[in-house]
Amino acid sequence: MRTRPVIGVTLDSEEAGGWSKLPWYALRQNYCAAVAAAGGLPVALPHEPECAGDYLETLDGLVVTGGAFDVDPSLFGAETRHDTVKTKSRRTEFELAVLQGALQRDMAVLGICGGQQLLNVVLGGTLVQHIPDEVEGALAHEQPNPRTEPGHAVNVVAGTLLHRVCGGLGELHVNSAHHQAAKDVGDGVIINATAADGVIEGIEHPGYRFCLGVEWHPEFHISDGDSRIFDAFIEAARSAPGH
Repeated sequence: MRTRPVIGVTLDSEEAGGWSKLPWYALRQNYCAAVAAAGGLPVALPHEPECAGDYLETLDGLVVTGGAFDVDPSLFGAETRHDTVKTKSRRTEFELAVLQGALQRDMAVLGICGGQQLLNVVLGGTLVQHIPDEVEGALAHEQPNPRTEPGHAVNVVAGTLLHRVCGGLGELHVNSAHHQAAKDVGDGVIINATAADGVIEGIEHPGYRFCLGVEWHPEFHISDGDSRIFDAFIEAARSAPGH
C-alpha cells in the first residue's frame, strides 16, 4: 500500500522561445512542494487528452493549476470574446478531459486560479472575462506587489467546506493574480469566498468527495489557511478507495 496519495498536477505550456527553442512545459516548483509538504506524491501531467483516462487510473487526486491564459469563452456559451482573452487550446482540451474524468470518479479535486475558473465551467458556470470591465470599483486582482505577499482579503462563508478546512477563519489574506473570475455558478455549486468588491474567490460542490476551487494561490502558503487547504485535499485523496 502506498503511504502517499499520488496527486496529478497539470502543467502549463509555452511556445518556442525563452527557456527553449522548442515548445516546452512549465510548472512553478511550489505547486509540487505544497503537495509534498501535505503528504502527497506530486506527478506532473503532460497535455495528452487521449491519455486522460490512463493518467486517472494511477492518481488519487488532481490539482488543476493556474497560468497566464484563459478558458475559451465558447466553452461557457459566450457569444463574444474580450480582447484580453488568451487561450491555450491543447492545455484546455487536456484539463477538461482529466478534470471531467476525475469528477466522474469522485476523485479529490483542487482548482487553483485558472483551475478554479475551469472547474466552475465544468460544473455548469460562466466566467467574468475581464474584471476591470465588468466589476465596478474592482480591487487590484492582478496585484502590483509580489505574489509572495497578500494582495487583499477574502471573506469565507461560514458552514462551507472551505470554512471548515481553514479552521473556522472568516477572513483570509490572499495573493491575487487573475483578470477573470467565476460569474454564475452551476446547480449544486456553493460560493465559499468573496472579495470586498463582490468577486467570487472560491467555489465548492458538496456532492463530491472533495471538490474545491480557490481564485488565489495557496501553494505560496501566505496564511495558515493556505496550508490547511492542501492538508485537507491530501487527506481526502488518501481516503480514496484502493489507496
